[in-house]
Amino acid sequence: MKILPPLQIKALDAFTIKNEPISSIDLMERAASNAADYLLHYYPNKPFYIFCGNGNNGGDGLAIARLLTNALQSIHCYFIDLGKSISEDASINLERFKALAPDKIKLISNSAQLDNIPEDGIIIDALFGTGLNRPIEGPIAEIITQLNMLNRTVISIDIPSGLMAENSPHPKHPIIKATETLSFQMPKLSFLFPECDCYVGNWSLLNIGLSNSGIASSKTTNYFVDEEIPKVILKKRSRFAHKGTFGHALLIAGSYGKMGAAVLSGKACLKSGLGLLTCHIPHWGYQIMQTSVPEAMVNIDRSEMYFTQFPALDTYAAIGIGPGLNTKPNSAKAFEQLLINNQKPMLIDADALNLLAENPSLLKHLGSHTVLTPHPGEFKRLVGEWENDTEKLEKLKLFSKQHKCTTILKGAYTIICLADGTCYFNSTGNPGMASAGSGDVLSGIILSLLAQGYSCKDASILGVYLHGLSADIALNTESQESLIASDIINHLAAAFKEINNK
Repeated sequence: MKILPPLQIKALDAFTIKNEPISSIDLMERAASNAADYLLHYYPNKPFYIFCGNGNNGGDGLAIARLLTNALQSIHCYFIDLGKSISEDASINLERFKALAPDKIKLISNSAQLDNIPEDGIIIDALFGTGLNRPIEGPIAEIITQLNMLNRTVISIDIPSGLMAENSPHPKHPIIKATETLSFQMPKLSFLFPECDCYVGNWSLLNIGLSNSGIASSKTTNYFVDEEIPKVILKKRSRFAHKGTFGHALLIAGSYGKMGAAVLSGKACLKSGLGLLTCHIPHWGYQIMQTSVPEAMVNIDRSEMYFTQFPALDTYAAIGIGPGLNTKPNSAKAFEQLLINNQKPMLIDADALNLLAENPSLLKHLGSHTVLTPHPGEFKRLVGEWENDTEKLEKLKLFSKQHKCTTILKGAYTIICLADGTCYFNSTGNPGMASAGSGDVLSGIILSLLAQGYSCKDASILGVYLHGLSADIALNTESQESLIASDIINHLAAAFKEINNK
């Protein structure tokens, strides 16, 4: 699913109007009809308080008000009259609503004119849409501030008023704090920023039938990973396949006190379809690994407690390094030699990322065969601080381009950034994954896919999606509070089945 900026969305609307063909007012009616159906389904018999601006977003709100009135819902519609020109389609819908229910619309120009909204009242925000390009000021800013103070259910149409579609919010600028956002056709980039969560709330997509050919021809560097992409990426297995068919991975992980990370990563690797796994671990962890992951082979480091060497790499289809590793000087030297000598697909995580941050000269050894999986703290050590999520995304794209690697920035809507700066935002996962070991599981999954012959791009997109989907499925029996990393591994089978069934 493409994520398009406002100007391209506007162009897509125009393309649909021209080529479907459909009039702009009928396209607005289609969008409003879908939104009204949603409201009737999820909020039946509730009083609606609909706030409309003078642009096309206000036109959507006026059309929704009319449709809800026709459905015999309790409606209170407010049109913000600031003496400014009204868009053509909004004007048409204003006259239509006045003709239907003149007693249900009120023209207001300041917050003092707001009526009392009862606790069960549903506020519909249709003040400003994606065309907004400057902070809201004056009387409308006061109205937004007043609405936010009411602590009512607020549903924004397309985008919360005051929020920019592509940029982080400014803390001093008024923005509607929506409980839900009903977005048309595709998400807005800002929906995927942590800073915007308190404004967007839960968001849903309403398909309003914008031209498929127009969407296909629209260029973007940002995508939202829906269920269609993993279904296409996941390879079918041959009846005559054997363990050699599905790759041999080398996992370099673990140190004294951190063998659990190696165990979790190894288990996840094997549960993700890998044929053979060799774990290179310090001598102290030998019994732990042999007992905990009996399906894996074990290669022992000369050090009792830390990583200081690696085996010959010819045997392996892919290498993963980092979970529970440590950052000792001898480990840094061995890691440097590994980077210099390896040309196989490589996953770099956890302490291996910290070694990169401590030794920036090692970054020159990255390339198209490497996948990095930092969480925000590890990424800051690599690139420095950022002021907001917009800058964070820019730094992510710049880093991946500079080092020609795939970088996976973990978190809600985990971002997979390719070497050309193209970003894929993941759709699966839940807050229960904010738990120790979850990242080690992801490393194992992606390493497995790399060893099976998936490209860095496909292994990253599919691996992140599977990781989140497994955690989502685990919530059928677990809670977000009780979810642990092992639960994600235990539900990988169900995640693969769900993708295969679709």
